[in-house]
Amino acid sequence: MSVPAGIRHPRLVWAVLAVVVALAASFGVWRAAPARAASLPAPDHVVVVVLENHAYSQVIGSSSAPYINSLKTGGANLTASYGITHPSQPNYMALFSGGTQGITGDSCYTVGFSSAANLGSELIAAGKTWASYNEGLPSTGSTVCTNSSTKYARKHNPWFGFSNVPTSTAYPFTSFPTNYANLPKVSFVVPNLCNDMHDCSVSTGDTWVQNNLGAYATWASTNNSLLIVTFDEDNLLSGNRIPTVIYGQHVTAGSSSSTTYNHYNMLRTLEDLAGLTTHAGSAASASDITGIWS
Repeated sequence: MSVPAGIRHPRLVWAVLAVVVALAASFGVWRAAPARAASLPAPDHVVVVVLENHAYSQVIGSSSAPYINSLKTGGANLTASYGITHPSQPNYMALFSGGTQGITGDSCYTVGFSSAANLGSELIAAGKTWASYNEGLPSTGSTVCTNSSTKYARKHNPWFGFSNVPTSTAYPFTSFPTNYANLPKVSFVVPNLCNDMHDCSVSTGDTWVQNNLGAYATWASTNNSLLIVTFDEDNLLSGNRIPTVIYGQHVTAGSSSSTTYNHYNMLRTLEDLAGLTTHAGSAASASDITGIWS
């Protein structure tokens, strides 16, 4: 840009222009879209499976978890992934809503006690699809606290705590689609108290993930989709460092990140992967998971 001929004080003109540019930038007139969100892929489907109570070193590199480690090898490994607190239930709340919502223990909460924004409500408000698939849930939308015959526990299913998430979006795991193209934009899978490694072995949980989500993982790698395997908390002995593995198309095989992330970073990433412009609770100030995408 040049100053028109005849202007007596060109330096003054340039100074004024500089001030105008600075003010416009400060008010967001020419502000670009957030770089973090722009660096993420835009998958058609994301499935998150949450397992229980194991530290990073108990799973990653363990011969008891060959399938999860194969996902790590073919996908991405977060080496500094952390839970928020103890025990289990507040971690699920944090992962789903960006806060513990006042929950400090594992006792059964009142169904629909909170109207806080969360991943499910944000997806629904944006016209995107959401569902949870809960192993042992007696029926779609059932709000039962526990079911001993199926080893079901609602403490691992935070969506029932929110009045802005219809209970009808919570399905038994038997309803998980066999045609993966019919999956929602984002969904959570929660195995029962044995298959999530809470009451049973690492090997049991690893085998369950392979048998029940292995075919989806294979499909995801060529169908613009992702599988995320993470844990609620550690075994109380490792500073709450947990395993988190991300697998699918647009994930660099064999990649890893040593950046410190927690459930709020995961929630922020899930929101941005889905193309949401809203962020629940502490996800609003959290960074996306980066450095693993191709």
